[in-house]
Amino acid sequence: DVQLRESGGGLVQAGGSLRLACSASGFTYETFCMSWFRQAPGKERELVSRISASGVDHYVDSVRGRFTISRDNSKKTLYLQMNSLKPEDTAVYYCAADWNGWCSGSQDGWGQGTQVTVSS
Repeated sequence: DVQLRESGGGLVQAGGSLRLACSASGFTYETFCMSWFRQAPGKERELVSRISASGVDHYVDSVRGRFTISRDNSKKTLYLQMNSLKPEDTAVYYCAADWNGWCSGSQDGWGQGTQVTVSS
């Protein structure tokens, strides 16, 4: 049973930084593709970044160069370091797990989300 719990959200000024964490349990974390999604008010949920079981990462164009995804398999934790934050990054951020370590795009579990608010 995939269980995910995000933490680290909050309120930050534009240009600031936040580090999100997602602790995982109930599955073989090291074999799963892990992703960060976000959903802003009135918008659809979108993929922000993902990292395969082998460590290959991918970013949406709007965050590339500002955000860094990483995973610690020994701690079963996924991270998202967010730098140079912009007001348009404001959203609820979710972590997700895909049993296909190569990232099939279909998610098998979601966290409850953590709010990130960037003030201008």
